[in-house]
Amino acid sequence: MFTGIIEAVGEIKQVSQKANALGLLIAPGKLDMSDVKIGDSIAVNGVCLTVTSLANNFFTTDVSEETLRCTHGLNSIGNYVNLEKAMRLTDRLGGHLVSGHIDGVGEVTKFEQAGENYLLAIKAPPSLLKYIAAKGSITVNGVSLTVNRIHADILEINLIPHTLAETNLKHLKPGEKLNLESDMLARYVARLLELSSGI
Repeated sequence: MFTGIIEAVGEIKQVSQKANALGLLIAPGKLDMSDVKIGDSIAVNGVCLTVTSLANNFFTTDVSEETLRCTHGLNSIGNYVNLEKAMRLTDRLGGHLVSGHIDGVGEVTKFEQAGENYLLAIKAPPSLLKYIAAKGSITVNGVSLTVNRIHADILEINLIPHTLAETNLKHLKPGEKLNLESDMLARYVARLLELSSGI
């Protein structure tokens, strides 16, 4: 479980093909690795991955074909990735509850300065729209964000300078793909409504 508060921006340094998976070698940037051990979970661009080895201030992880199929940005050397270690039960929940299981891939339709902040507009997959509400939470590349407004399948988000400085969202451009995870509570509410209506 994660909070969506990014701890560091890392970089994919090496990609190797394995049986039914890709192996990634990731430089963790300023992420404190002193308490990380093999088997721990780290969210990489919002995707919960397991640390498979640690050496020379790098860590490795494997990404299955299924995960690659439903996510974006984990298969290219040089990609900058948002990193967050799994939360402890004693941690403050600064963002919102994030599972690290991506629901779909969105597309940037607008990324432009608006005063001191930036306006980010994302075209969301139709399957996610019932889980997204204005003033509700959504995770974008692992970052816990608030949806300002929704127009059809476009959701708009206001990004403050601190968020841009501490994440890889500063590199966005129109047409770029993003990993999206809808709010966990919204998914459970939607499921309960389906069951109660007999759908």
